[in-house]
Amino acid sequence: MCGIAGLVDLNGERGADRGLLERMTNTLAHRGPDGSGLHLEPGIGLGHRRLAIIDLAGGHQPLANEDGSVLVTFNGEIYNFQELARELTAAGHSFATHSDTEVIVHAWEEWGEDCVQRFNGMFAFAVWDRNRRTLFLARDRFGVKPLLYARLADGWFAFGSELKALLVHPALSRKLEPTAVEDYFALGYVPETKCILAGVAKLPPGHTLTVRTGAAPAVPRRYWDLSFRPQPQRTVAEVGHELIDRLRESVRLRMIADVPLGAFLSGGVDSSAVVALMAELSPQPVQTCSIGFDDPAFDESRYGSMVADRFHTDHHQATVRVDDFELVDRLAGIFDEPFADSSAMPTFRVSELARRRVKVALSGDGGDETFAGYRRYRLHMGEERMRRLLPAPIRRLVFGPLGRLYPKLDRAPRVLRAKATLLGMACDSVEAYFNAVSITPRAMRAQFFSPAFKADLAGYSALEQFRAVQRRAPTDHPLSLAQYIDFHTYLPGDILTKVDRTSMAVSLEVREPVIDYTFVDWASGIDPRLRLAAGEGKFVFKKALESLLPREVLYRPKMGFAVPISKWFRGPLRAPLEAAVLGGRLADSNLFDRDGLRRMMEMHVSGRRDFGHALWAMLMFERFLGRIEATA
Repeated sequence: MCGIAGLVDLNGERGADRGLLERMTNTLAHRGPDGSGLHLEPGIGLGHRRLAIIDLAGGHQPLANEDGSVLVTFNGEIYNFQELARELTAAGHSFATHSDTEVIVHAWEEWGEDCVQRFNGMFAFAVWDRNRRTLFLARDRFGVKPLLYARLADGWFAFGSELKALLVHPALSRKLEPTAVEDYFALGYVPETKCILAGVAKLPPGHTLTVRTGAAPAVPRRYWDLSFRPQPQRTVAEVGHELIDRLRESVRLRMIADVPLGAFLSGGVDSSAVVALMAELSPQPVQTCSIGFDDPAFDESRYGSMVADRFHTDHHQATVRVDDFELVDRLAGIFDEPFADSSAMPTFRVSELARRRVKVALSGDGGDETFAGYRRYRLHMGEERMRRLLPAPIRRLVFGPLGRLYPKLDRAPRVLRAKATLLGMACDSVEAYFNAVSITPRAMRAQFFSPAFKADLAGYSALEQFRAVQRRAPTDHPLSLAQYIDFHTYLPGDILTKVDRTSMAVSLEVREPVIDYTFVDWASGIDPRLRLAAGEGKFVFKKALESLLPREVLYRPKMGFAVPISKWFRGPLRAPLEAAVLGGRLADSNLFDRDGLRRMMEMHVSGRRDFGHALWAMLMFERFLGRIEATA
């Protein structure tokens, strides 16, 4: 795992500023503390920070072919590099190292832009081909590894693993992108392909981008997408048997490393499955790490301990206070963009714990998206069955007014909290799903955004993100469509961003076996009735694991990595929140209606409403603005 950065002259062959490139690269030192490298020649500059995982003695970057005409700066891992190296050697290529990095160089020589089709891994890389005067950027299929870029006013094209690398460049504008602000306050993250800053973009997962000196960049090109191609009808047992075989191979590939390796073990289904298969494949006890909380309402560590005991792992656990909010200010620097998933704090803590013992950790991320594990899928399908019973005009006429009139009962028993369901019944399937995953409803955003900012949005809504994904979806089944949307929005924008930034902040590489692209594409073809059956998410996954894991682990209620932000804001974080929400920085941004913010704050603190998620998003946004001011 590493950090990459670079500059390309779009106007010709000017020499890149070595000092500037070095500063850009060194902002990523946390991603690669083991070494650094620069390459400069007319029209191009490449930078690299290395976290040595494979071929510790070799593999230094930027890495070149035999005659130096092709170079690569690479972040990530190519898991099938040994197989590809054998194929490329047979085709006449000579290798000077045993690293997966060199495979990229020779794969580019052999297959050109189609080389990405051959890679199974998590990656973001830039290949410079001197003879073609071409820079080729690529990102892995699910967006595990980040890559941002900008075309600058001075004629340079800049790219980097994180926004902080681009912020070093004096020509980068600090102007906010209005639609990204709307997206953030709707979803809690800035989705692909946008960045919170206008003029900066993220290369989308499963895409490449070609840049040539003296020419404008081409548009990103998609090289892969999930197929949701239906499989032949089979029994649950048959599907389960193949599922375990495929997941075992995915885990095996991700256990290749020349450094100590372990796993996150929350005690949930996904991380427990990964650890079970690691234990089967490893001759030594697996190093496992988990975080517990000192409040039983948030603590699930006993399930992790149960799995650790079953597989005789070398288990390490740390207990975190539920009032562990010391990271609030640090998160702004870790994420660069505003990021409102508060589970980033315990994710950072478990990464810290793991890094004391290992350099690589496997996780279970992606299992909920792959096998429909989130509770919201079950609720969505329940609403969908009701939607199909009534025509859309009748639903809008009946349920729309009922939903608007029904009170928002945040603190009532769940059975009485029907407002969201009634409003969802008035919408089509995609809009209802968007509303279900939003951290703030559109009506709330209308209350706290200023009139001037709403005018800048010109009617834009973050719902357009989901509509755009829907238009290219290969399926119209409501469950599969919801999963497909999550794979293109929530998974890369929230889950994988959270894990990448928090783990790389402590120089830990995290690998996700459950989202091996061959495994996920195969799983997408499983009959939806086997993914979600009788109200049980991950139905076939859990059935397949019954011989490996305790039923208490498989069938317990999902807890997640929650932290009590609503409680914090009525107690120890009340003063910092009030200072942030009602202070000058948000007011000076001209994005918000101050009276709307004050009302939201007062209603939450008094306990009349629960605006915890919205206020957390506001706090993180205020901290982001402060960081941008500091880098200007």
